Formats: sequence, C-alpha cells, structure tokens
Amino acid sequence: MTSFDDTSPASLSRRAWLRKTAWSAGAAALGGASLGLSSSLAFADGPLTPLKLSWNAGAICTAPVPVAVKQGFFKQRGLEVELINFAGSTDQLLEAIATGKSDAGVGMALRWIKPLEQGFDVKLTAGIHGGCMRLLATRTSGIVDLPGLKGHTIGVSDMASPTKNFFAITLKKLGIDPDSQVQWRQYPANLLGEALKKGEVQAIADGDPIIWSIRESDHLVEVSNNLCGEYQNRVCCVLGVRGTLVRKDRATAQALTQALLDATEWTANHPADAAAIFAEHAPQADVAQLTAMLKSHTDHHHPVGDAFKKEIALYADDLKTVGVLNNSTDSTHFANRVFADVLV
Repeated sequence: MTSFDDTSPASLSRRAWLRKTAWSAGAAALGGASLGLSSSLAFADGPLTPLKLSWNAGAICTAPVPVAVKQGFFKQRGLEVELINFAGSTDQLLEAIATGKSDAGVGMALRWIKPLEQGFDVKLTAGIHGGCMRLLATRTSGIVDLPGLKGHTIGVSDMASPTKNFFAITLKKLGIDPDSQVQWRQYPANLLGEALKKGEVQAIADGDPIIWSIRESDHLVEVSNNLCGEYQNRVCCVLGVRGTLVRKDRATAQALTQALLDATEWTANHPADAAAIFAEHAPQADVAQLTAMLKSHTDHHHPVGDAFKKEIALYADDLKTVGVLNNSTDSTHFANRVFADVLV
C-alpha cells in the first residue's frame, strides 16, 4: 500500500490546495452541473493521491461512490480512488480499514456501530443518506402496520443485518418485544419473496435494490421503512475512514469526505443519471427502477459535524434497547470516540 509522506513537496502543495478549495470548488461545481457528465469540474494540479475505498457494489444506497468516480469528484479533490467491492463480514471490513488494507469504506450505521464499540481504529466522518430499508407483507395478510407483526414471523437475509436491527428497534419502541413476540427467520435475500409466498414467513425485510424489486414483482404492501416517524431525517449510510489517515493526513481524509458529499448531493439532484451510472452493478434492476429507488432515498440529507455525531449517539441508544450494544456504553462518549470532524 502506498504510504503518505506529510513532508514531501507534493503533499504540502496538495494540502495547501485542498485547504483553499475544500468547500468553494464543490459548491461551484454543483451549482453548474448539468444532467450530463460534469465537464466543468476543476481538477487538482500535480500528482493524485492514491486511496482504496471499500463498498458494497450491489447496494443502491452506495450509488454516490461510482458517481464520485464517473463525475470526477474524487479527482477534483486530488484523489485517485481504487474501489474495492467488499463482500465479507463487517468485522473483516473494519479490520481491513483499521489495518490499512483499505483506507475507507461506506456502509450502514446499524451494522457498523456494534463492531466499532469493540474498538476498531476507524472514524466516521459523514453521513451519506437515509432510506433504503423496507418491510413488506402480502396484500392478503392483513398486516398493514408494525403492531400487526405481533405473533408473526419475519424473513431477513441476516440476523445481524441493519434491517433486522432497525425493525427490532421500532417494534421495541411500540411495546412489542422483538425477541419473544415476533420470530425472525433467515433466508438468502433473493429467496425472501419465495418464503413469503410459501407462508413460511408473514413479512420480509431487507434493503434496496433487492427488497424493492421483490415488492414490485410480487405486488406486495410496504408496511414500513426506515424513513418513518422520528427516522425521516436520520441517516443510515455512513463513511468510515482509517484512524491513522485521519490523524496523519487529515487533508486527504477531508478530501475524500468532501468528494463523497459532493457526489451524494449530485445524486440527489440527478437521480436518473446516478442510476444509469450505478446500473452496471445491479443487472437485476433496470434504470427506471433504480431511479425510483434513489428518488425515495434522502440523498440531500448527509449530516456532518455535531449533527452527524448526534445521530450516531441516537443509534447507539437505540441499539442498547435491543441488546446489541452493551447497556454500560455511554452513547455520547461512544459517538465522540468514533466520530472525526475532518471538515473543520
């Protein structure tokens, strides 16, 4: 892996340029972006800094990642980013970031918070967006809201998935014990619809694009999602950066964070174009479907600073209620420890 020399002339020059342009260039580029490729972006002079960014190429919520490559947001910030499609466990991903096999990653807050509690040296620097988790039932089931799930079985793709965690939390807040008053059953994500048809489960929950496609093909009812009630303005997808990179090369961590924020805002403003860019990673869904998914997400909501840190603490509180985090964990202290404000 390429090491970073903070004292080299190229590094010092790049740092000066990044400080000068960290906010103004992004704002200008976004203001003038058209529906086509962003040919008006100003790119950094000199050599680009190489970075490795891990992501789940099959998840539409990570669409800003290929957008940042295709639209030049990374290069605008002086970065040459190599994308790594990571399909392993979250613990393996965070370990890869913490140990320098990757420099950063994009993933789901409700999957990352528990392993971060264990002490991985990864810092959350920004929220990316909200939305993309859905709970479905058949039109004949009689299940029209979350209380209707009491006594039923819910199919999920992973017993530690962010979707399972989220709906367990929301059930708990409604006074329904997610461990004793509902049952959870695991299936491969692409077989969740079949399990519902066979009556093995009465509801299914997962993330886009798979759950959206199942809803459309099987004409299912969307009982709930992660943009309801108090969660309508809560981020679900986050950026995590290697702790040593934050401490030793803050300008690069800042550049990466700002590039993804720029790409996320561009995605919000141009969902059809972002869907077309992402489409090669989701052959099971057409561009029109992907566009509709992105329009339903809250890519305009990408918190940073104290606002983002507060959302981390709120999720930590939530996860304690369902026994995922230790009750002794101080949520505010935890948020302070895992968050890094690289944009100041």
